[in-house]
Amino acid sequence: MGRARLTALAAALVLVSAARAEVVEAHAHAPYAVHARADQSLREALNAATPITVDGRRFHGHTQWNVHWNFWWHEDAAGRCRITRVRTRLATRLQMPELRRATPAQAARFARYERALRAHEEGHVQLGRDAAQAIDRGIAALPAAGSCAALEERANALGRRLLAEHAARDKHYDRATGHGASQGAQLD
Repeated sequence: MGRARLTALAAALVLVSAARAEVVEAHAHAPYAVHARADQSLREALNAATPITVDGRRFHGHTQWNVHWNFWWHEDAAGRCRITRVRTRLATRLQMPELRRATPAQAARFARYERALRAHEEGHVQLGRDAAQAIDRGIAALPAAGSCAALEERANALGRRLLAEHAARDKHYDRATGHGASQGAQLD
């Protein structure tokens, strides 16, 4: 057999033995209404309208993401177990203000603020996506184990560790950006 055929055969065997992986995403939007009066600042109107409170602080936008994973395995005749398929689900819920009544000046200011706030919140969505993809790839790449119980434990431990790492990155993102202020999501 020629070298090219051996390389192609080896690549085909790797593809056959690699676990099938997929990330499924579901995104929900939960806008809340803001009715700004002419005698109040945009900040006052947003603070009065927001339903978002985290650790006793009010925010105008918020993204929640959750990652869940499932995996399937195959046990060979020798009792070795390997992952054959991984399915990881990312669910996000994005809460953002929706300006329903305002003066033209408030509306113009809100449009700029909302764009920056949305960009910041989309950063949180991407962090959730990164977590889901890392978990999906990580579990799919696990080597075979001596038992399916051991493989299951390793896969879930890896998923939990990666989830915790990405949740810490999500918190760091807020600290590093001042909850979006350094990205333009701030009002005077």
